[in-house]
Amino acid sequence: MTLRFRTADLLWRPAGILVRFVAVLHPLRGVILLMSTDLTLSPLDIIRVYGLRFKIEVSFKQAIRVIGAYAYHFWMAAMTPLRRVSGNQYMHHKSEDYRNAIRRKIAAYHRHIQLGLIAEGLLQILSATTPQLIWRSFGSWIRTIRPGLAPSEQVVAIALRHTLPEFLATAAKTSILVKFIRDRLDLNRVEGTSLAA
Repeated sequence: MTLRFRTADLLWRPAGILVRFVAVLHPLRGVILLMSTDLTLSPLDIIRVYGLRFKIEVSFKQAIRVIGAYAYHFWMAAMTPLRRVSGNQYMHHKSEDYRNAIRRKIAAYHRHIQLGLIAEGLLQILSATTPQLIWRSFGSWIRTIRPGLAPSEQVVAIALRHTLPEFLATAAKTSILVKFIRDRLDLNRVEGTSLAA
């Protein structure tokens, strides 16, 4: 694909600094205007970085919608209630115990996100390495199944959900993972009764 582009370093008033603007004439998408505060990047590097940016944003979307990696709400019962848009907590006015509790809560938030992104990476690995098995285990209909293309993270998650009861029923009882899951099944919930059946 051939791209035509023109670049100019201009003072951007909202930021108050020089910004490199790159106008790209894309044969399919038309005119695209890109900008970078890093003046050492060449126009082609800026175009490449923007291409990666959209892939990263799709990855964030999958982490949110499929895994729930950012669904954790930062709150704890001991926190001082704040009105909306009232600003900071002013932690330097709080006790050391309160600050330590906030640090633990932030650390839990970080671990939650890290585990979610690890889970997303595992879904991507399964999609790339075992696509035929994933499609066989999917157990539903989807219009966009195309031979030769890896399934999405959502399809892999659904396939894993469909095969979990069989895995728990047929796996060796000595397996640490099976024991861990079986010990934590909540039989009072619909998910627990279907897995225990």
